[in-house]
Amino acid sequence: MRLTRGALLVATGALAPALLFTTPAFATATAPTTTAPTAAATAAAVPSDGTPVDEMSLDDLRFAIVRILADPDSGRRVTREANAALDGTVEDMREFLKTGYRLAQAEDDRVAIVRIIGDPDSGRGVKREANEALDINTPEALRAFLETGYRLAQAEDDRVAIARMLADPTISAALRAAAEEVIDGTPEELRYFLEVGRYEVDR
Repeated sequence: MRLTRGALLVATGALAPALLFTTPAFATATAPTTTAPTAAATAAAVPSDGTPVDEMSLDDLRFAIVRILADPDSGRRVTREANAALDGTVEDMREFLKTGYRLAQAEDDRVAIVRIIGDPDSGRGVKREANEALDINTPEALRAFLETGYRLAQAEDDRVAIARMLADPTISAALRAAAEEVIDGTPEELRYFLEVGRYEVDR
């Protein structure tokens, strides 16, 4: 029996922990220039049995798209294009999974990067890397920045902020010791120190 769109949504919600795909992290900040579908698009398009998009049944096509809609990280353009594909023909659904998803994701990523650049809290390193991703302007470069480049650029800016803190002769001994300990730490440790840790050392 053919599943309805509502039934697919209910099924996806019930099985979300096991079924929802996660977008893979890119290994480098330098993105490839290939126009092949990204790994994220392939993961969304291919069901667990590895069936290619062109060989998927109608229900498999619908389910793959519903998985994308159920992903909380799907942006406005992806959501709009996914819903349009579900309301369209089988060919529309295949086209979305093969190319439309990748392009819609790139548009959402572009919007997200522009917002990061416009954030007054974004530092020099973040803005530099964000602008470089926009200049390259491939779906892969945009995704690479959001998944890895942003985190590394933020860490660079955080280290600069901590170094400036250490250059201040008026900081307390406790704060200096904590800053010296964390300055060579992970991006997460640097961020935590600036957001929380530095306010706890003199308590």
